[in-house]
Amino acid sequence: MKVLSVASEVYPLIKTGGLADVAGALPAALSAHGVDMQVLLPGYQQVMGKLRDPVALVRFEDLLGVSATILTSTIDGVEYLVLDAPDLFDREGGPYTDAANADHPDNWLRFAALCRAAANIAEGALADWTPDIVHAHDWQAGLTPVYMRQGKAAHTPTVMTIHNIAFQGQFGPDIFPELDLPQSVFSMDGVEYYGDVSFLKGGLQMATAITTVSPTYAQEIRTPEFGMGLDGLINARADNLHGIVNGIDAEVWDPATDTMIAANYSLAKPKKRQANRKALADYFGFGDTNKPVFTVVSRLTWQKGIDVLTELADDIVAMGGRLAVLGSGDKALETALQAAAERHPGDIGLVIGYNEPLSHLMQAGGDVILVPSRFEPCGLTQLYGLRYGNVPVVARTGGLADTIIDANEAASAAEVATGFQFSPITPDALREALRRTIRAFAEPKVWAQLQNQGMKADVSWDRSALRYASLYAELLNAKSDT
Repeated sequence: MKVLSVASEVYPLIKTGGLADVAGALPAALSAHGVDMQVLLPGYQQVMGKLRDPVALVRFEDLLGVSATILTSTIDGVEYLVLDAPDLFDREGGPYTDAANADHPDNWLRFAALCRAAANIAEGALADWTPDIVHAHDWQAGLTPVYMRQGKAAHTPTVMTIHNIAFQGQFGPDIFPELDLPQSVFSMDGVEYYGDVSFLKGGLQMATAITTVSPTYAQEIRTPEFGMGLDGLINARADNLHGIVNGIDAEVWDPATDTMIAANYSLAKPKKRQANRKALADYFGFGDTNKPVFTVVSRLTWQKGIDVLTELADDIVAMGGRLAVLGSGDKALETALQAAAERHPGDIGLVIGYNEPLSHLMQAGGDVILVPSRFEPCGLTQLYGLRYGNVPVVARTGGLADTIIDANEAASAAEVATGFQFSPITPDALREALRRTIRAFAEPKVWAQLQNQGMKADVSWDRSALRYASLYAELLNAKSDT
């Protein structure tokens, strides 16, 4: 079974968040189920610099007004398809923003071109590889099913995965004439959304199946609170909606082999974890490591509940804990955390930015990973925490609710608890969760049991990859029956 995956970021070539981890891990996970998955991504500067001996497969003289080439390159045994379009992607900044952190004004064109190229591949543009199914991720790939529906690949099944419905790729109607789509597509049954063009809405409307990255989030987005204006469409397509929880790359995230941490350890040899606690304490200037260290590795935004956490920074110290934060985002939240760190030197540490090695050390050396998100489609941070014995404290929402078993009396007695949940997402509820966590940390046997249960949890892609492979097979069988 041949599947084309279309994504705007793929680890290890380019990453800003969990989408990259998912798109990067799926091909290897699915290969065990007979799925040959190729990944198409944009040729950003950061990506082009990592390609090894790229080979040109097809050239477009006019891909929505620009010249472009699809390259292939094999890196660490994985074959990637890269859309090399210098006019669109050869520029400073990140995948979506410039060096000043402002959105590229032509993002609509950049990702429409990616989708148009994907549709061309579905139509047979590559001489020796045509996909049986096309799998599009988030709004940046949302026009892929739309373009396919209009051309030779109209009957090729498509899957549209929502990683975060809050980001919809909405642009003014003036761009529609430049998309090379029939006027009929600018309608309620197409890409039109309150007079604008919505890439995600178009993909959800025209994909054969819709998936999102946890069962709970699949239900949440059917409500006005979480559906971000698309709940009506999601409900109309509920029979085609599937919630498949994410996994993690168990080779990249393995404390027994991780080269980014101070000392390797495992469930069988947990004592070696102490060297990472010391390394983390030294990094943030915490001194002795007897106090519980609460870690945060996150975008610093309202969605992630960082404003709630910021209110409790002083409380964490007063309760006898320490706080280590890695991330970037809202400047006001960055400033508030910086002020907290200045008030509590030696107890609160902050690193603004993205640092992959440090994120690994924080999972290996922290005691608690805090994820107070207001909504969280799946979340990978808490899964890394489970794998590394960094006990999760999470909001009861989306994939956080699906992946963490709260240490309530019954779960603790049955020795199945893996962390702490709280709800609603308020300072009072989080404060109580912190108190529960600190009480458990003070009982070494209780804490060791939580860590052990977390480290035993299956957070790999094995079960989820089987779900995707089964969904692909169902779509192909349905196609053959029509």
